[in-house]
Amino acid sequence: MVSPERLESMQKSWVRTLERYRVDPADAYPAFDVLVAAYTAPERFYHNLEHLGEVFRVVERLSATVEDPNALQLAVWFHDAVYDSRAKDNEHRSGELAVDLLGPIGVPASAIDRIVRMIWATAHAAEAPADHDTRVLLDADLAILGASEERYARYASDIRKEYAWVPEAEYLAGRAAVLARFLAAPRLYHAQLMFEEGEPRARANLREELARRQS
Repeated sequence: MVSPERLESMQKSWVRTLERYRVDPADAYPAFDVLVAAYTAPERFYHNLEHLGEVFRVVERLSATVEDPNALQLAVWFHDAVYDSRAKDNEHRSGELAVDLLGPIGVPASAIDRIVRMIWATAHAAEAPADHDTRVLLDADLAILGASEERYARYASDIRKEYAWVPEAEYLAGRAAVLARFLAAPRLYHAQLMFEEGEPRARANLREELARRQS
């Protein structure tokens, strides 16, 4: 749940970011409303405004190294704008939505191209992205893995709710495969700060959930 005050703060940040592309606030508000409606849909138990706020906080912590903060801010906004647990192309469709909403209000095509590439990277393919800002986005997106035990447990529960349509045995097998894939990665986080602070806790959380799923 995001408070009205927090939502207002997010709206102001959205407008400030678009103003740097010379987008008038009056043109920025409708796109903001579309995104808020998406992230507050009733089927969004984890991929919602709370998740978005958590991603923004991590990006802020890593901001000193960011090369294009405006594009990164918009990539954060759109990275889960389309989320259908039954679909396999959410990242692609989220990128398309960014094109549809940002192009008509005057965000330059070169910026949109970079934003879309960052969004697509949140599919978390095996290979690490070469672009630094994309690595920051991926670290922020996965920061939940290194959250406190309580927060991680709520995250895992909310993910299950988003897949409520999947039978229990099938979900357990699929979730276990996802957890095992994360654990097999050489490292979960690219930024040294994230690696030092979050990697041990993330791996402990993943191992605990995997053991529970397999018991």
